[in-house]
Amino acid sequence: MKKRVVVTGLGTINPTGKSVRESWQNLIAGKSGIGRMTREELFPDFSALIAGEVRNFDPEQMGLSAKDARRMARFIQFAMVASKEAVADSGLDIAAESERVGVIIGSGIGGIDILEKQARTLIEEGVRRISPFTVPMMITNMAAGLVAIDHKAKGPNACTVTACASGTHSIGDAFRLISRGDAIAMIAGGAESAITPLGIAGFCAAKTLSTRNDDPQKASRPFDKAREGFVMGEGAGILILEELEHARARGAKIYAEMVGYGLSGDAYHMTAPPEGGEGAVRAMRMALNDAGIEPKDVDYINAHGTSTELNDREETRAIKTLFGDYAKKVPVSSTKSMMGHLLGAAGAVEGVIISKTIETGQIPPTINYETQEEGMDLDYVPNKARTVAVKIAMSNSFGFGGHNAVIVMKKL
Repeated sequence: MKKRVVVTGLGTINPTGKSVRESWQNLIAGKSGIGRMTREELFPDFSALIAGEVRNFDPEQMGLSAKDARRMARFIQFAMVASKEAVADSGLDIAAESERVGVIIGSGIGGIDILEKQARTLIEEGVRRISPFTVPMMITNMAAGLVAIDHKAKGPNACTVTACASGTHSIGDAFRLISRGDAIAMIAGGAESAITPLGIAGFCAAKTLSTRNDDPQKASRPFDKAREGFVMGEGAGILILEELEHARARGAKIYAEMVGYGLSGDAYHMTAPPEGGEGAVRAMRMALNDAGIEPKDVDYINAHGTSTELNDREETRAIKTLFGDYAKKVPVSSTKSMMGHLLGAAGAVEGVIISKTIETGQIPPTINYETQEEGMDLDYVPNKARTVAVKIAMSNSFGFGGHNAVIVMKKL
C-alpha cells in the first residue's frame, strides 16, 4: 500500500526574494525581479544584457561560513540557503532519524561559474594555480551531497539532471521514494546559477533569450503575442516532503498533499517541443492518473510558460488537448514572468509556489500579458493576482532533450 506524502517545509531564494515570505509577497504583488545584469562588463557585445539575478547575495549573511562558501559554486550556496530555510520551516528533527531522511536536488547546468573561472586560471596561470576543490565545487551532484552533510541526512541521496525539468523530477522522485517506504522524509528541489559569460553566450547564440534590454521588467512575457525569448534567472527551491502519518505524529504544519507525478520523453528534437505538445499531454495525463484526479478537478496550473514562441504555444495546445472544454476555465499562470527562467531550479521554485497557492488560496499572475495571440486564449491570470479556493494545483516543467515532468498537489 502506497504511503501518503505531504509538504511540511518550504525554502527558496530567487530573483523575487531571499526567503519564501519575501518572494511570495512580491509574486502576489506582481513585482518583477528582472533587471540589467549587475556586471555588464563581463558580457561585451552580448545581445541579451538582462537577467533575473539574486541581487546583494552574501552567503555569510545567509548562514554559511566564509570557509564553506569559498568551497562552493554559487548554485550550491543557493541550495544550502534554501534547504536551511525549508528544514527550519518544517521543524523536522533529522538527526533523530537520519538514515530515513534523504536528499534529491537537481540542477540543469551546475557549477558553470567554477568551470569558467578555473579554465581561465589554467590558460592564464598554469596548472599549479588550479584549486584542489575545482571538481567538488563544480559537479552537479554536490548540492545534494553538501546539503545532506549539513543536515546529517543519511537516507537516499541523488541528483537529477534533466535540464529545465530537473527540479520537478527531483520532487517527483522524492515523492515516490517516500510513498513506497524507502524514506520517511526527503529534502527535494533544484538549484541553478548560470548567469555567467558562457551561460548567457550559449543561449544568445541559440537566439532563445529576450533582447528587450531597455525594458527589463517587461522582457519576460509568457503567452503574450509580443514575447521574443526567455530571461535567464537563478536561485533555488526546496521542499520537505514527508510521510503523512509521520508528519501528523509530530504535529507538523502541512502545506499540501503531494498526490501525482508524471513524466515522459518527446523523442523528437534537441530543443523544440513536438507539434501540439503531445509529450506534455502524456506527462500531465500520467500525473492526474497517478493522483486519481480528473482534469475538471484541477483548480490551478503553474505553467512552464517560458516566454518563448514555441513553448508557450505548444503548452497551450497541450492543455487544450487534455482539458478539453474545461481548458478555458482553469487558471493558468507563469511566474517566470516575474523571476525569469531558473532552468534546473525552475520547477522546484514552482513547487514551492503551488504549495503556497494551496495554503493561501492566492494565484500569482502572469505579468506583462497585454496582447492575445490567435489560438492562445486560456485564462492566463493576466497582470493581477487572484484569490480563489485552490484545492488541487498542477505544475508543468519541460526541458531541452524532450524531458517532461508534472506534479500535482491538493489541499489535505
